[in-house]
Parts: sequence; C-alpha cells; structure tokens
Amino acid sequence: MEHGTKRFTMTRARRVLNAVLGGAIAYGLGTRDLHLLTTRGARTGFLRTVPVSLVENTDGRFLVAPYGEVGWVRNIRKDGYATLRRGGWIELVSVVEVGPERAAPVLREYLDNPRILVVGPYFRARPDSSLEEFEREAALHPVFEIVRSTVVRI
Repeated sequence: MEHGTKRFTMTRARRVLNAVLGGAIAYGLGTRDLHLLTTRGARTGFLRTVPVSLVENTDGRFLVAPYGEVGWVRNIRKDGYATLRRGGWIELVSVVEVGPERAAPVLREYLDNPRILVVGPYFRARPDSSLEEFEREAALHPVFEIVRSTVVRI
C-alpha cells in the first residue's frame, strides 16, 4: 500500500466484528447496502464469506474493495462470480473489474457515506477530491461491476 494510507490487517477484533455483522446481515438487519459476499478460495477451493457494502446507482451495481487486494478480490478475479446474501435472499452474481475512469465516481460515492468512518483511513482521497485523484485510488481499491444476477429465496 502506498504512503499516507493505512494497511489492512485481519485482527481478532475484526474477525469478531465481521462475525457479528455477518449474523445481522444474514437476518436482513443493517443498512440496505450491506450484504454477505461468498467466493470460492482461489487456492483452497473453500467458500469464504465476508460482509461488503455495495454501491448502487444509475450507472449500475458495484462491489468496492476498500482494503485493497484482499482474499475476496483475488477469488473473484479468478472466478468472475460470487453470491451475495441479505436476509432470506441469495443473489448469484457475475462481475467484471472496471477500469480507473469507471471506478473513480464509484469510489467517490463509496466514500461519501457514513462508512468513511471505517474505511476512510485506507484511502488518500476524500469525498470532495477530484475524479483524477479517485482514478489514482482505483489502482489500490479494485471495483467490480455486477453484470448479471439471479436472485433466489432461501
């Protein structure tokens, strides 16, 4: 990670927080942007689940990697698909990684939200930064567009 930003490390406290948040999301609690993302491990093949916050706007639906190239990013790059769960619904999604120009406004919108309190230290740009600054951030924070989805009730 470049200078000026915090480097993400999975701590015991973060694991507990993810488990608690994950349980709430599984029951449909929390803000509407929160989902459980499940990917297949690129090396192990085991299913991995993490809470994520989607960006949904008139341009589409996007997964943002606020902590950089973490496990789910490597997994989804390999497969191109994952599942999103919220409450009693599971959505099977296909994704494509977008380039810096398309990612920049999504990253800006991602930060222009109360979630900045959690993910802000991992970004150099602020919500009022220029799109050019967010284009530079795109190299550190991959953005994936959901291009196809199928929703099923569980």
